[in-house]
Amino acid sequence: MEDAAKHILKRISDTLEDSQSTEINELINAILSAKKVFVYGVGRSGIVARAFSIRLVQLGLKVFYIGETITPIVEEDDLVIIISNTGETMSAVQTANIVRRLGAKVTAITSKKQSKLAHASNIIIYVNVQRNEKDKELAPLGTVFEDTALILLDGMICELMKKLGETESEMRARHAIWV
Repeated sequence: MEDAAKHILKRISDTLEDSQSTEINELINAILSAKKVFVYGVGRSGIVARAFSIRLVQLGLKVFYIGETITPIVEEDDLVIIISNTGETMSAVQTANIVRRLGAKVTAITSKKQSKLAHASNIIIYVNVQRNEKDKELAPLGTVFEDTALILLDGMICELMKKLGETESEMRARHAIWV
């Protein structure tokens, strides 16, 4: 287990060194200017998307996860953030194409720059995961992408906190109390 944890942490660190400050700042500004923010992902990318959604809600933003029964319709001037390692997941690509036609801005967080999702997006956050042989044993499937995306998005929350003038205690006041 220790070898896997060290390997994953090293891979995340190496991947995050490939900074895209321009695109990340563009996404931060898009989040701040959107009427509503929608987030979507499938499988483990969906879990990362849900975690990011929760933090955005705790910042006081109007945020929805696509696919929930109470999610409103995406409209013009909304932002849709879609997380997909391959950028080829059918529902992710279809969602991007549909919401673009509605006039929403689409952001792809993906490891494939030339994917269908990337082509359907206004902003592309490229998580440059170069898989290696050790990944098969110590970080199978999309582990490095998913963990890197989570860390990247959690780092963005700190920047959003600053820009919104939010504090941790204000966020805590919006933290869900599960009974």
